[in-house]
Amino acid sequence: AGSAGVPPALGQGASRPVRAQTRSDCAGCADGAGRPLLQCRRDACAPREVTIHMAARDYYEVLGVKRSASEGDIKKAYRRLARKHHPDVNPGDKRAEERFKEVQEAYDILSDPEKRKTYDRYGFYREGQPGPEAGAHPGGGFQGFDFDLSGAGEASGGRGFADIFSDLFGGRKSRGEPRAGAPETGRDLEYHITIPFMQAIKGTEARINVTHREVCARCGGSGSVSGSRTHTCPNCGGKGQVQQAHGPMRFATPCPQCNGSGRIRVGDCPVCSGSGTVQKGEALTVRIPAGVNNGSRVRVPGKGDAGEYGGLPGDLYLVIHVQPHHFFEREGNDIVCRVPLTVTEAALGAKIEVPTVDGKASMKIPAGTQSGQKFRLRGRGAPSLKGGVPGDQIVEVRVVLPKIRDERSKEILREFARLNPEDPRAELKV
Repeated sequence: AGSAGVPPALGQGASRPVRAQTRSDCAGCADGAGRPLLQCRRDACAPREVTIHMAARDYYEVLGVKRSASEGDIKKAYRRLARKHHPDVNPGDKRAEERFKEVQEAYDILSDPEKRKTYDRYGFYREGQPGPEAGAHPGGGFQGFDFDLSGAGEASGGRGFADIFSDLFGGRKSRGEPRAGAPETGRDLEYHITIPFMQAIKGTEARINVTHREVCARCGGSGSVSGSRTHTCPNCGGKGQVQQAHGPMRFATPCPQCNGSGRIRVGDCPVCSGSGTVQKGEALTVRIPAGVNNGSRVRVPGKGDAGEYGGLPGDLYLVIHVQPHHFFEREGNDIVCRVPLTVTEAALGAKIEVPTVDGKASMKIPAGTQSGQKFRLRGRGAPSLKGGVPGDQIVEVRVVLPKIRDERSKEILREFARLNPEDPRAELKV
C-alpha cells in the first residue's frame, strides 16, 4: 500500500476519509499489464472517485503501550486511562467522553488474544472478519482500509467490497454454499434430559430416543445409485471457478451452477435425494458422569447428524437438568443442608448424626453453639467433573426451642435465668 494514491500505512493517529481515483470503463485499468489497482495513465480514462476510510488510531498508541506489551501491561494502561477519562469523573466534557470510548475500543481489541492477533496482522479488526490464517499475507493488498460503497455499486454489480475481497483472498465461500459433492461434517444436536438430584451426584445411565440423520442404506452415503454418472459443468468447463469483473478488478469466484465442484451429477439416489443421509430415530443408552449439575453438557461422539457426501458425523450433546432435593441443596460442588438442634445440645455440646449423600456421618457440636452457625464436613460434597477434589458438605444448625408443658419446666427455666442474668440486647443502639 502507499503507491498510486493509496493512503499511508495505518497507525499514525489519522481517522479521516481520503479520496482516491479508480476507473470502471477503461481497458487500461484491467488489461493484465500489472498496473496498480487505482492507477491508469490513459488520457481517455474517465476517473470515478471512491471514498477510502483510514482505520481508527493505532490501538497501542491509544493505550500508550508498545506493540510487545503483555496482557498485564495492557490492562494496567486501560485502567489508568479509563479512570482518568471516565464521564463520571469529567461531567459535561465531550472530549473526555470521546477519549474514554476510544480507550474502551482499544482495550476490547487488544485484551482479546484472537482479536489482537488479527489486528496485529491486518492493522484493523471487525466482527466477522476472517482470522489471520484465512486472509492475505501481511503487507499485501489493502490492509487497514475500509471501503465506502458510495458510488461503487454499479461497478461491482450490486455486491459489496466485503464480498469482492472475500472472494479474492479466499476468506469465505460464495454465498456460504458448500461445494457440491464435497464431504460435509454432520450437524451437532442437543437433547435436554432431567434427572434426580442423587443420580446427578452419583452418576447414572440414561436411555433416550433421538431423531437424527443417518447414512442412507440405499446408496451408502454416496448420494448416487448404480449407473449414475457425472459430467463436466458446462458453465465453468470443469474448473469449478468462473472469472468475474468488478470495475477494474478481475478475479475467480466459485461457479454458481456446480457450486465449485466442476462436475454435475446425474442420477441422484431416490431415497435420500442425493444428500446421502435420511432421518431416523435411535434408542441410546448414555452414561451420565457423577457430579453433573444444572446446565452440564454430556458429549456423545458421532451421534449427531450423519455427514453428507462421506463427511464425518456430528456429535450429540445432552443438556442436564437436575431435580431439586427435599433436604440437600447444591452450591458449586458443595452440598448445603440445615440440621435442627435442641437447646441443651447447643448449650452443652453434643455428638450428632447428620445425613450426607454417602449415608450418615457423625459430627461434634461444641458447647455454646449459636443458631445459624455453620460446620464443614470435608470431602462430603459432590465429585468434581474435572477429576479434582470433591466438594464439602456445609451443615447449618438451627436451635429449636422446646414446648413448655408443665410448671416444673418453667421453674427450671426461671432458675436458669436467675443464674445467668446476661442481656443479649445490651449493646443494641438506636
